[in-house]
Amino acid sequence: MAVSGFEGFEKRLELHFFGDHNDPTVTMGLRLIDFDSLNQVLRVVQCAVVSAVGNHFFDAYVLSESSLFVYPTKIIIKTCGTTQLLKSIRPLIHLASDLGLTLCGCRYTRGSFIFPESQPFPYVNFKQEVICIEENLPDTLCFRKASVMPSKLPSYSWHAFSAGDAEHFPADDTFTVEVCMTELDRVMARKFFKTSHDSAAAKGMAELAGIDGINPRVIVCDFEFDPCGYSMNGVDGDRYSTIHVTPEDGFSYASFECVGSVYDDQDGIVETLKKAVQVFKPATVSVSTTSLHREVWTTVARAMEPLGLKCRSFVMDEFPAAGTIVFQTFTEARRK
Repeated sequence: MAVSGFEGFEKRLELHFFGDHNDPTVTMGLRLIDFDSLNQVLRVVQCAVVSAVGNHFFDAYVLSESSLFVYPTKIIIKTCGTTQLLKSIRPLIHLASDLGLTLCGCRYTRGSFIFPESQPFPYVNFKQEVICIEENLPDTLCFRKASVMPSKLPSYSWHAFSAGDAEHFPADDTFTVEVCMTELDRVMARKFFKTSHDSAAAKGMAELAGIDGINPRVIVCDFEFDPCGYSMNGVDGDRYSTIHVTPEDGFSYASFECVGSVYDDQDGIVETLKKAVQVFKPATVSVSTTSLHREVWTTVARAMEPLGLKCRSFVMDEFPAAGTIVFQTFTEARRK
C-alpha cells in the first residue's frame, strides 16, 4: 500500500461576475458578503480562515488550506489537501445573486496530484471534475473548454477548464502566473518547521527563508502551521501574490502565484519569479501563465535559466473565456 502524505498541489477556482454599474453595491460587490456566509462556504469546502487582510481594492484570506481573494466582481479560491473546492461554486453563485451579481466567467486549474489515490470524488480524474463544474454552471456560460496539458515529465500535467458567456469576455491586460515547485532543497525546507509557539514566529520564518525579499512592496498576511508548513498572501494595490509551503521530505512542495500587467517592466516580473524560485531551490518547477497576450510566457524561461533550470516541455492552448494558457516544466540542467 502506498504511503500518503499531505497533498501540496492546489485546486484553483476563479469566478467572475457582473452587475448593474448604476447600482452602488457593485462598487463593493462581493466584498459585501458577510464573514459568516463566507465561513459557511469554506466549511463545505473543508477549510477555514486563519488570517486576513484587506485594502481599498480587495480582501485576502489565508486559509487552513491555502487562500481566498475577494474582489468586487471576482473571487479566487485556492485549496490544497483533500478539500472539496468545487462544492463552493453553487453557494458562491447564490451569495453573489443576492447582491445583484450574475456569474459570467469560471476558470478551474490544477497540477497533477502527488497522492491522487487520496483525493475524494470527483477529484479522482479530471473528466469527473469537469462534469461536476458543468453541473453547477448556468447555461449562459456557453463558451467552454477543458484540457489536460501534458509535459515530458510523466507526473506533471496541467488541468484547465474555462467557461464564459457571450458578452463578458476578459478584456484586461493582466496575466496570472502559477508556479508549482517540488523536491525542495532540504536545508531550506527545514526553515518551515515550527520551532516556537510565539505568534511572531511566522514573520521570522519568512525572514529566515528570504520570502520577505521577493516583493518588498507587499503588505504580508501570513500563517505558520504546526508542526510545519507556511502560507502567505501579499497585497500590493489591486494585485495579490500568494505562497504555500509543504516542507516534509519525500513530498515537499511550494507554490507561488502572482498577477501582473503586460504594461509592467518585464525585467521586474523576471526578477520576482527568480527570487520566488530561488527561495526554495526546487529540483522541478512547473509554470502556468494565463493571459490574453501570448508573449507573457517568455518571461518565465528568462527567470528560470539563470537558476540552472532547463525547460523540458512547453505546451500552449487557447481558452475562449480565459485567453492563452502556456504550461512549461523545468528541471535542474544537470539532469538528463
